[in-house]
Amino acid sequence: MFNKVLISDDLGSINQGVLSVVNNLNIKDTQQVQYCDDAYLKIKKAILDDAPFNLLITDLSFVKDHREQKYPSGESLIIALNKEFPKLKVIVYSVEDRLQKVRLLMNLQNTNAYVCKGRRGLLELEKAIYAVYNNETYLSPQVAQALSPKTNLEINDFDITLIKLLSNGLSQDDISLYLKNKNISPSSLSSIEKHLNKLRVQFKANNAIHLVAIVKDLGLI
Repeated sequence: MFNKVLISDDLGSINQGVLSVVNNLNIKDTQQVQYCDDAYLKIKKAILDDAPFNLLITDLSFVKDHREQKYPSGESLIIALNKEFPKLKVIVYSVEDRLQKVRLLMNLQNTNAYVCKGRRGLLELEKAIYAVYNNETYLSPQVAQALSPKTNLEINDFDITLIKLLSNGLSQDDISLYLKNKNISPSSLSSIEKHLNKLRVQFKANNAIHLVAIVKDLGLI
C-alpha cells in the first residue's frame, strides 16, 4: 500500500472524511492542505528531500479567498504536476461529474482515478486507492462512460458552452451577444454557425434540438 499520501481540499470536513479512509488503510504518512499552491510546494519539497509522496487525492473546485493562488483549482494543479512529476499517482475526488471533464483529465493529464463525492463517495474512494496502487484506473459508476469509445469525440469547452446556451433556449444571435458580453471569442454569428454546423455533422444530429439531446445523452452537459 502507499506509504505517503497528500490530501488537498479546501473544506476541512471533506479532508477529515478522506483522512478516515486513508487511515483505515494503515498508510503511515498522510498530510493535508487546503490550497493547491501548498499541495504543489509540499510535493516539490518532498521530492527534493528524497521522500516523495506516492499519491495525491485532490478536489477540483477551491473557493477563492484573500490569498492569491498560482494554482486556483485542482485541475490547474494536476496539469502542472503532470508536466513536472508525471510518476505521481493522482485521484480526483470531486462533485464535478461532467464526462468531458473526466475524459480530459484521465486521457490527457494521466489522472489515475476519478471519484464523485456523494453518499457512496468515501466507499468508492477506498476502492480507487486500491485500484491505483495496483496500477489500475478507477471511475465512479456515474462517470464510468467517460472513457467509452462513443464519448471519445473532439469537443472542447467552447463547444460545450455553445451547446449549453442552445439548451437554455438561446438563438444564435442571443449566443453571439452573450459571448461578446462575456469577452469570449470567437463571438461572431458566422463563427457560431460554423461551430454548430461542425457539431451537428460530428454528432450526426438533424438539427439543434437533436444535437442538444445527443450531447445530454452522452453526459457531456
